[in-house]
Amino acid sequence: MAMARRMATFICLFVVGLSFAAAGDVTLDDDDSSPNIPGCNNKLQLVKVKNWVDNVEGESFAGLTARFGLPLPSDAAKAFKLPAVLSNPLNCCSTASKLSGSIALSMRGDCAFTTKAEVAQAAGAAALVVINDEEDLYKMVCSENDTSLNISIPVLMIPKSRGDALNKSIADKQRVELLLYAPNRPDVDFAVIFLWMMAVGTIIAAALWSLLTSEQTDERYNELSPKESSNLEAVKDDSEKEVLDITAKGAIVFVIVASTFLVLLYFFMSSWFVWLLVVLFCIGGIEGMHNIIVTLVLSKCRNCGRKTVHLPLLDEVSVLSLVVLLFCVVFAVVWAVRRQASYSWVGQDILGICLMITVLQMARLPNIKVASVLLCCAFVYDIFWVFVSPLIFHESVMIAVARGDNSSGESIPMLLRIPRLFDPWGGYDMIGFGDILFPGLLICFAFRYDKENKKGVVKGYFLWLIIGYGFGLFLTYLGLYLMNGHGQPALLYLVPCTLGLTVILGLARGELKHLWDYSREPSSDMNRPVEA
Repeated sequence: MAMARRMATFICLFVVGLSFAAAGDVTLDDDDSSPNIPGCNNKLQLVKVKNWVDNVEGESFAGLTARFGLPLPSDAAKAFKLPAVLSNPLNCCSTASKLSGSIALSMRGDCAFTTKAEVAQAAGAAALVVINDEEDLYKMVCSENDTSLNISIPVLMIPKSRGDALNKSIADKQRVELLLYAPNRPDVDFAVIFLWMMAVGTIIAAALWSLLTSEQTDERYNELSPKESSNLEAVKDDSEKEVLDITAKGAIVFVIVASTFLVLLYFFMSSWFVWLLVVLFCIGGIEGMHNIIVTLVLSKCRNCGRKTVHLPLLDEVSVLSLVVLLFCVVFAVVWAVRRQASYSWVGQDILGICLMITVLQMARLPNIKVASVLLCCAFVYDIFWVFVSPLIFHESVMIAVARGDNSSGESIPMLLRIPRLFDPWGGYDMIGFGDILFPGLLICFAFRYDKENKKGVVKGYFLWLIIGYGFGLFLTYLGLYLMNGHGQPALLYLVPCTLGLTVILGLARGELKHLWDYSREPSSDMNRPVEA
């Protein structure tokens, strides 16, 4: 069991490099500034594109209107379903074939967006849909050469993958029809509140979990004879060995390895690679769920784990442990098979929360010095791969990896996610494991520090760091709102609200030096249950 727990810890720490929160599946790239001229001052609107191929409705997707053109209705009942045709030429930069009563599909490039719109309008198109050459939606604005425009058809852009799929259907002589409308999108979805509660609750549960395991150990210790007590001490020693103490050097190496792994994911993202991550995630999730369930059962029924059976290779195994293990395996396998179903987020969140609680029990920070190295490195790492990487890779590596493989619809599972309840475009609000585990390590240290030094709730650090973490997460989602759904490096907000708060409180209380070089006294470990 110790080996399995170490593997779960290693798996989660290895893939925890994905560390960002996202509130939108659609991002709007490039500056929206443009000359303020007549006919080119429309408000940008997200468009819901419903599509049918040979009268079979497909999955709706999002587009983005231009600064110019006719606004779309906000109600689908007021929109018209029209056939989609490819413009000829495909770039729609010169006189196009007759497009009367149709929605023209054009590829991006070779001429200005306004030129494409004027050509499509002259050919009789009812609307123009420009297919982007990448997945992000570009803001179509006017140029300085435009003096005034009279474009009276809707103009919008759709992602490359969606446009390629429509192109393929038309090339296969299938009838493609589109319905375009721009429903009003809520500024904030209540899913964010539930995601906030899951993240904060996971850290609180992980910190308090040691109390539950300590009580079980104390009860068993009191019931045993002196001979059996010595055996329990051996078990305690084994448990202590299972704990992974993070060092300053290890923290730096981890961030370097996480960056390397993130780049590999970016360049080699494919369905088989995602499947490898799914398998690793399931292994860690099974171990985490097994640990949680067995601990909870034993807390209510101390005698439930005493019945054992002999199995080949495994020797003596608790019946309770075996039954729970089989249940966890079945749960993980069913989730893996059905992970693209609309309800799969429930299983993913359960496995992820169990895994993170277990990892926060197995890995720990010894003092604030190591915490500062780890969180400061993670702080820089998160900002670099979200905000700086587009200057090198032309898109945010962190966000691209979080979206997964668009061609196969696969996405990585190292996220907590919850569907948006009132967003007409659907999608999920997400938070990476790293945004929970990195601050969680510090908060769990604060809980152990308060307990070992007999600090009260108010005079301790745990309560204040939980409040700081919750506030930092709130700032993250506020940033998402102000940045129009752009993925945010959550550690940009979480590290100052946790590590920064710890340093401020330590200075104010005159305890920073003790926190900085803190180590548990050997004598205090003699009669205290292990708190991992």
